[in-house]
Amino acid sequence: MIRTTAVPRPVRVGTALLGVAGIVTLAGCAGGTTDAAAPAETTAAPAASSAPSASASSATGSATSGTYADGTYEATGQYATPESVETIDVTLTIAGDTVTAVEVTGDPQAAESKRYQSEFIGGIQDEVVGKKLDEISVSKVAGSSLTSGGFNTAVETIKTEAKA
Repeated sequence: MIRTTAVPRPVRVGTALLGVAGIVTLAGCAGGTTDAAAPAETTAAPAASSAPSASASSATGSATSGTYADGTYEATGQYATPESVETIDVTLTIAGDTVTAVEVTGDPQAAESKRYQSEFIGGIQDEVVGKKLDEISVSKVAGSSLTSGGFNTAVETIKTEAKA
């Protein structure tokens, strides 16, 4: 017969409590909540890197009587994904404060980002062309929500540059 030494009950209880405390601590460190049915791209990114940003760009335009000068403007928007930080280049043509053309190009670093940027680029024209520049704020285009953050940041940069 094999005899095993039983672990005293206080040690078992203490170990169980320590395990539960560790799980609760780690759960409190989570970056955000996720929805199981949501695409992987909508997973919350760390707070320090999730804010989109834009870099300065070039613009060509002529003054009009509207809020924004007519012309073609370009800006770069940046956004964080769970895998990497991605950028997109946005070119808007504005006439009479209305967007008449949009071109978005991306340089995805992750394979999943390539898919989402491609879907975003395919659907953005329908969302912004023909709308006033001040009315443009996209949240999700063709299933891509994070790319929208970079696009919106680039649009804000363009608004600043195009002020008449």
